[in-house]
Amino acid sequence: MNTLHEAQFSHTDTVDLVLRTAREQFLVDPQEETRLWIKNSDGSFEHLHNTHDTVLDICLRPRQVVIMETRDKDGTWPSEKLHCMRSILEDDEDFEGQPGVCGLTNLGNTCFMNSALQCLSNVPQLTEYFLNNHYLEELNFCNPLGMKGEIAQAYADLVKQAWSGHHRSIVPRIFKSKVGHFASQFLGYQQHDLQEFLSFLLDGLHEDLNRVKKKEYVELCDASGRSDQEVAQEAWQNHKRWNDSVIVDTFHGLFKSTLVCPDCGNVSVTFDPFCYLSVPLPVSHDRILEVFFVSMDPKLRPEQHQLAVPKKGKIFDLCVALSEHIGVSPGRMMVANVFRHRFYKIYQVDESLSGILDRDDIFIYEVSDRPGKSEGTEEDIVLPVYLRERTPAQDYDDSYHGLMLFGHPLLVSVPRDQLTWDSLYHILLHRLSRYVTRPNSDDEDSGDEKDTEEKDNIYKAGKTAGDSPQDPDLEHTRARSRVWGGSQAPSGSSLGPSRPPRKLLFTLQTVNSNGTSDCSAISEDAPPYIAIDWEPEMKKRYYDEVEAEDFVKHDCIGYVLKKSPVRLQECIELFTTVETLEEENLWYCPTCKQHQLATKKLDLWMLPETLIIHLKRFSYTMFSCEKLETLVEFPIRDLDFSEFVIKPQSESDPVLYKYDLIAVSNHYGGLRDGHYTTFARNKDSGQWHYFDDSSVSPAAESQMKSKAAYVLFYQRQDTAQCFLSPPGSPGPKASPPQGFLSCSESVDVD
Repeated sequence: MNTLHEAQFSHTDTVDLVLRTAREQFLVDPQEETRLWIKNSDGSFEHLHNTHDTVLDICLRPRQVVIMETRDKDGTWPSEKLHCMRSILEDDEDFEGQPGVCGLTNLGNTCFMNSALQCLSNVPQLTEYFLNNHYLEELNFCNPLGMKGEIAQAYADLVKQAWSGHHRSIVPRIFKSKVGHFASQFLGYQQHDLQEFLSFLLDGLHEDLNRVKKKEYVELCDASGRSDQEVAQEAWQNHKRWNDSVIVDTFHGLFKSTLVCPDCGNVSVTFDPFCYLSVPLPVSHDRILEVFFVSMDPKLRPEQHQLAVPKKGKIFDLCVALSEHIGVSPGRMMVANVFRHRFYKIYQVDESLSGILDRDDIFIYEVSDRPGKSEGTEEDIVLPVYLRERTPAQDYDDSYHGLMLFGHPLLVSVPRDQLTWDSLYHILLHRLSRYVTRPNSDDEDSGDEKDTEEKDNIYKAGKTAGDSPQDPDLEHTRARSRVWGGSQAPSGSSLGPSRPPRKLLFTLQTVNSNGTSDCSAISEDAPPYIAIDWEPEMKKRYYDEVEAEDFVKHDCIGYVLKKSPVRLQECIELFTTVETLEEENLWYCPTCKQHQLATKKLDLWMLPETLIIHLKRFSYTMFSCEKLETLVEFPIRDLDFSEFVIKPQSESDPVLYKYDLIAVSNHYGGLRDGHYTTFARNKDSGQWHYFDDSSVSPAAESQMKSKAAYVLFYQRQDTAQCFLSPPGSPGPKASPPQGFLSCSESVDVD
């Protein structure tokens, strides 16, 4: 900073001329990379990005100081060290390692960014493009769709540091801040999808490096019966008139899209560019649901089952699947979702299975096979039954309070001609007999007063607020009429109760679906919910909680749908399969003059030098989302696309369609959390490495294939031969900038 040189410039001279003059004055080696800064009067500095600007454009004043900075041998700029973690950089000053084998520090949930950067960094022709400074000539500062060249420059800085061979790991803080500045969704430190970030980065680099400075109007022409070759060539030329960059050269290919109207048969053919292939994974049409079957036989414990059911099936399909295991007719089953000792939902047989989540506790109850009247028989009514315990040591004015739900609820079939409270008591006592002990003769009470008192308790549900004491039989008649929605007792049945046992273990109460005693919510057209209320001492003495919660596992437990590995070629075949458009994505047919559910087919016409294949592991529907853990078998080398590319090739102009793998981005975890890592092959050594944020380790080809593979990078063999060498043999290496200045210099502009 102590050496000053003066030079004179016209207002129309460019920043590039100022830079070349400074390089001449300070005898800078041609291989060294330099950049300019303006020193403002307030002591701040402004980077001169656009070397095509004039002295007048950047408002240089007479005698203003311009500083020229040279890049250090480790790929960093001296000015960056003032703002970065100096200790980390100093630790690497004497380090010499394999160029490109460099980790990236996780700044806080930025593994998605690190993985994407490591994949791109190991694309040979893209990295050579930046290492050899070709990007400096193609920075587009005036593109309204770009980011003023800042993303490309920030990415170039990362590449130069990673491939200098002087860092074990680097901190991508400046790059992260640039990304957040131009894409607010990546501000902060939330987790993001790698594919989403990769799409943004490729588009940003493309626009920052777009060689097209002035985009001319391009008229899109219909195929009009012309040959595919002619239409495809026209589409590609039109694409290049607007988009011409190293990203297009490296990653862009061409689709053929065919739409067919189902009514008039009109065929529309277009050719569209693509930057990556998002291929679907074969999705199983079945899912595994875990359920508990509760038999009507009180001696049998609930039985746990795992059932394979159609993802788009109905509740009836679930009953059919269970029926095949246990031999009970689907018509004798009711399905319920149990949550916190109550029925969260009781399903109808025609409801969709998509409403059931994997974490739900699903109980399937066996009920009576008499859903309707038959000759001489009344239909059965299915009653939802809850278990409640009165909380001790509480003096409640309202007897509806102080009760707590426990255990598993029941669905109990009761014949309509037995709908008396004492009959219901005996039916429920029978259903609970596996884990409820009946009192023996020594436990029975002998006093008539006690007998009368407990008899009154069992009828408590029938009493209405404000009623005066009535005869129990009359009270029961009123209660029954109200509880069952005004239904009348069948002819010949007795409205009066049978004499209950002397020792009542519990009392019965009508409740609402939440298990409280607010009966106002009960529909007159549906049977009520019944609560079995226990006194703490009675429950402790006669109710076996361990046995009540016990269950058995069916032989099917442990069975999981066998997900055999799928080949990558199968995924590509699915990508090119004819599909019908969805309702929300209709196609407007120019012949019919209306939107249609057209069929669509995508074909590969032209493939790029580097092919990015995104495996669509995340599946989203209206009711659910899931990550597909399918193992995809993809070749490390010799991936042949000749069967998928439909572009005709002449013998005189052969095109290679064989690709070799160069990088894999992995995702571990689920939908809401996870971690990204990278396998990548070094362009110089040909060796594979595993990148896990700042950690880098050697890797074997056998490690590549796993259920975590998410995005694959393939290099076309004719292109790869220029960069990749067999392991163990020396390969072509990029020449990093040679020589550096130990300090920044300045130019005094007159």
